[in-house]
Amino acid sequence: MATILQINGLAKAYGMQVIFGNASLTLNDRQKVGVIGRNGSGKSTLFKIIVGDEDFDEGVVKVYPGTRIGYLTQHSQYLPDESVIDFLMRLSGREDFECGKVAGKFQIKGEMLNAKIVSLAGGFQMRVKLIAMLLQEPNLLLLDEPTNYLDLSTQILLEKFLENYKGSFLLISHDREFIKRTCNETLEIEHGKMTLFPRPIEEYLEYKEEQLSMVEKQNLKVEKKKKHLQQFVDRFGAKASKASQAQSKMKQIDRLKTIEILHPLSTTKIKIARVEDKKGVALTLKDLEIGYSDKSIAKEISLSIDRGQRIAVLGDNGQGKTTFLKTLAGELAKLSGDYRWGHNIKIAYYAQHIPATLNFDETVKNYLTRVSPPDVTDQAIFEMAGNFLFKDEALKKKIPVLSGGEKARLCLAQLLLEKNEVILLDEPTNHLDFETVEALALALQNSNVTIIFVSHNRTFVEIVANGIIEVKNGRIKFYHHNYEEYVYHLQREIEEDLGLLDDSKISMGKDERKELRIKIKEAQKRGRTLEKSIANLEEEKKVLLQWFEAHFNEFSEEKSARIAEIDKKITANEQEWMELELELEVLNKRN
Repeated sequence: MATILQINGLAKAYGMQVIFGNASLTLNDRQKVGVIGRNGSGKSTLFKIIVGDEDFDEGVVKVYPGTRIGYLTQHSQYLPDESVIDFLMRLSGREDFECGKVAGKFQIKGEMLNAKIVSLAGGFQMRVKLIAMLLQEPNLLLLDEPTNYLDLSTQILLEKFLENYKGSFLLISHDREFIKRTCNETLEIEHGKMTLFPRPIEEYLEYKEEQLSMVEKQNLKVEKKKKHLQQFVDRFGAKASKASQAQSKMKQIDRLKTIEILHPLSTTKIKIARVEDKKGVALTLKDLEIGYSDKSIAKEISLSIDRGQRIAVLGDNGQGKTTFLKTLAGELAKLSGDYRWGHNIKIAYYAQHIPATLNFDETVKNYLTRVSPPDVTDQAIFEMAGNFLFKDEALKKKIPVLSGGEKARLCLAQLLLEKNEVILLDEPTNHLDFETVEALALALQNSNVTIIFVSHNRTFVEIVANGIIEVKNGRIKFYHHNYEEYVYHLQREIEEDLGLLDDSKISMGKDERKELRIKIKEAQKRGRTLEKSIANLEEEKKVLLQWFEAHFNEFSEEKSARIAEIDKKITANEQEWMELELELEVLNKRN
């Protein structure tokens, strides 16, 4: 296994802020590593140091001969009027047919090759940057938040590429699901150190929790022993006969050291103010048409959303998701039709562009205090600010010096301090680390607020959404399946387009495929019924056994017979369930 990158004793600081202190990392070929850590921990800085865009204070960063680095960032390298093919040829130095061959793997073909890059949706622009990077044939990829602003189709496309990639990569992402699907190792950057764990993210987080629990238990034991020794010293220290023993105990106390826990990644808990519980419709749309004066984006939109629903608005980039949210927020005039909010509903809107407009010349603390409702306490403000990483010195920062990500987090903190019946969110997770993403998701899931949101973060959507609206080909309508099925079918379509499915799957007729999917649904439904039946039977058996424990000197023939009957039914149900699982496995392979 050849080493392609070696970092030893790395030190880097910005003034008093230490980013790395004696950090080390060894990377070999064919390693697929997810990079995690809180915002500001140094993930992007590490990438810049590796490619030479950022200096460091001490240490050695050795890129071995034969290592070809591909660096994918949010930053764009194309010229304003440059076409896709011209950009790819310029950046790679390859002929047009070579560029076209690689571009075809990412569904960029024909007329799209001659289109101006600026005219493409964000997802396709990211595809072009990825193609340009791959044309340089790297064997080490540095991927800094590649899923930001990517629609789900492009995310799946990138996921499929990374699954089959033969080189190594370091991937920064705030989407735990994306890391889970693409990486088999985990690198955490925390407190100036780098910890490479040779297992996937879920196993690393479980290991970290176990280690933390062990440290906490050890500290409790040490503190208990110190307390016991101190009691001896306090009681006998003044007595001449016990003085030497007391001195000995004092020395023992000094030798007892607790293990320092350097502020581990805590489970952030975000609280959203509850609103009055009301039944009824929050929003009604009737024959609504949305778009711009010169262009209709979607029409004939008729649907209603109940109070308390949490609706994910899904679809490819450029289909009209943001336009839909802007219209509902009143930022964009409707073209025709109508939409109506329920009575006494206060609406909050978080848009991608809003953070850039935040330029008040005041500190974070003063701003949040000023804009928060009168009944919000200082404690609640400090807690919400802390949830979005504004603590201590960060509270004193002036807004104009905040980064784009910091402004985005400040806007979210402000919005969640308010009491709103409806929250509209357009890509709220783009500047959050995955822990804060999940904390926000859980807070939204547990609130009674009506939420309509656009997000391509699969973890976030999976936690929050209990309904889906699909935006596709000029139509907006409810998708009457769950999110897992939505992702599954989209993935199948992409695999078919890329030629990753068996010929038998591709050649399957429409009616045959429909019949197959009906069989899968029926099998899934029967499986859920069996699981429920088994759970009910086990609960009944538990109650009967508890009766026998409470009446140990009594015997009930009827109850004994019922337990035997339950055991027989459980065995039969479990057998059928296992057979169904095998059947489903075969059906899903065919689908």
